[in-house]
Parts: sequence; C-alpha cells; structure tokens
Amino acid sequence: MADQSNIQSSASKSIRPFKSSEEYLYAMKEDLAEWLNTLYDLDVTADTFMEGLGTGCALCRHANNVNRAALDFQLEYPEAAQTLRLPSKDVVFQSRNVVQGSFLARDNVSNFIGWCRQELWIKDVLMFETNDLVERCNEKNFVLCLLEVARRGAKFGMLAPMLIQLEEEIEEEIRDQENLREPGEQAEPSPPSRCFSRKESVGVEEDVNVDEPDPSPYTHWQQKRVLCDMRNLDELVRTFEKGLFVVDGVQNICA
Repeated sequence: MADQSNIQSSASKSIRPFKSSEEYLYAMKEDLAEWLNTLYDLDVTADTFMEGLGTGCALCRHANNVNRAALDFQLEYPEAAQTLRLPSKDVVFQSRNVVQGSFLARDNVSNFIGWCRQELWIKDVLMFETNDLVERCNEKNFVLCLLEVARRGAKFGMLAPMLIQLEEEIEEEIRDQENLREPGEQAEPSPPSRCFSRKESVGVEEDVNVDEPDPSPYTHWQQKRVLCDMRNLDELVRTFEKGLFVVDGVQNICA
C-alpha cells in the first residue's frame, strides 16, 4: 500500500511551473491517484486514472466512508457540526464483476454523482457527468469534483490529498497574519484534526446478492502537513480551478 510519503513526493512534482493546463491536470491526477491508493490500496496512476476509477466502485466506497467520517465528527464535535452540511445517505452500488462501460459501471458512477449533488451540495461548475468518466471524455471536471469531495472529507478529519493539505496550511498562515495585524481579535478555536483511512465501508448498503468481506477496522495516523518553500505557492493553489478551465493551449498558466 502506498503511504503518506508517496503523496508528498507526488505533490512536490505538482508544485512547479507548468507550460500548459494539460501538464497541470496531469500533476493533479498524480496527487489524487496517490491519495486514493493510500486510502483503498488501489493501483491507480495518473496514466490509468480514468480507467482505474471507471467502474465507480472506489468512488462509491469513498462516498460512504465520507458519510461515516461525518457521523463520527458530529458525535465528537456537535457544536462545530452545526455549522456544516453533513452527508448521511449511503450510496448503493455493485462491487463485484463490474466491467468498464457496462450498465453496472454507469449505475455506480451515476449514484456517486447523485450523492455529490444531494449530500455534499457540490456546485454544478465542479461536477461531471456519467459519460465524462465512463467514456473518459472530460478529465477536468472529474478531477475538480474529486478534489472538492476530498476537501469536504478533510473537514471531517479524513486524510486529504497533498494539495488540500497545502491549502489548509496557507489558510492557517493567512489567519495567523490577520490576527497579528488585529491583536484585539482572537481566532475561533477549531476542533482537532482526526485523520484516518478506511479500507472498507461500514454499513454500506449494496446489492443483496453481493458477498462482501467484513470491513477492516479504521487505520489511524497523524496527518502530516508539509510546508514547501516555493514562491507563489499561495497563488498556485488558489488559482488551481481557474487554471483547469483555461482554454487548451494557453501557456505558462502557473509559471
């Protein structure tokens, strides 16, 4: 299984000047692939990213794990949970004998998309459609959606891709600087971070004919945060979504 160091190594490749939006997109797929490999012991790479997730099984499993994390967060931090929208409805999906491009694969992906819209309230501009993944015709929106799902899960203590971790570091640094400029104000305390991976969904509602092994216990670890000494890192992270929407061919979008 890939570990946290692999995510850090992949992130170090993504935080650099890019000549085109395609290079930037490829680097984001590297980060997301390492993240999913760490959580679910997959074997996805940037080159096989769409193909490796095309059955929708890993996506639906992750959706249900986000639900579990949100419930744990609500129980542990009830006051903080009141300020967040918490997903709760599990995704029903088929995980055995699912073939790329099949009806089952399309149904899994469609159910994941429905969960993103109805449970996470992800905006349309960050969403993708079933054919975008199954037929591998819109990588940009698929990557944007997964990043947003990861960002929401991180709020509940789940392990996040390195890009999201860097965003959090930058936001914390900005808040610290604002507090120094305004000594009379104190930042609101936030609940401690709880980061973990889940190998299997807990209580996942699936097809009654599917025999799934017992879920493994949660694996806990302390999320490592990495600060990178790089110029314009703040601009790089904050303009990621904008960069991916740049018309193909635009040069030096992140240089």
